[in-house]
Amino acid sequence: MSTTRPFSPGDRGPEPSGASGASERPSGAPEGPSGASEGPASSAEPPAGRQVRRLDFAGQSGVVPLARDFARQALYAWGWLPAATADQRAAAEDVLLVVSELVTNACLHAEGPAEMAIACDNKVIRVEVSDRGTGQPAPRTPHRAGRPGGHGMFIVQRLCLDWGVVRSPGVAGKTVWAELGAPA
Repeated sequence: MSTTRPFSPGDRGPEPSGASGASERPSGAPEGPSGASEGPASSAEPPAGRQVRRLDFAGQSGVVPLARDFARQALYAWGWLPAATADQRAAAEDVLLVVSELVTNACLHAEGPAEMAIACDNKVIRVEVSDRGTGQPAPRTPHRAGRPGGHGMFIVQRLCLDWGVVRSPGVAGKTVWAELGAPA
């Protein structure tokens, strides 16, 4: 797993907007509650069958539970929940845990999250958390299971197919992304 690869294998790379493959809300399109939005891209269409939802954290408090609730609603909308099997339930819980870890890391180490995007293409869920921080997330080495704190990126690394960081030239901050597979 790489923490510096700008995009996952098979991706074409970040979109010109710096959204790293996630669609943008069309200009003038209404936003949902709490700055949430969903919809097709305005200039670069996502792959067929790909659905994207975005959450803007500007002015929000309690961002970790807000992000989890937002992701849970997306999982219900996309049919990952309610889960029919234990494997499907575990996959949905893994997505919610990764959302929590990425947003928590942005809060603790990167001046707070700016936006979260979650995308689904029936086989993979992609979570992206953008922030204004300059740091580089990485699993703590060596990982010490018995010590409190410092487990976030280790958890992300263990649960995800892949993860990484995208930086846009001339733009402060970064986007940390992670991809999780659907249960078989």
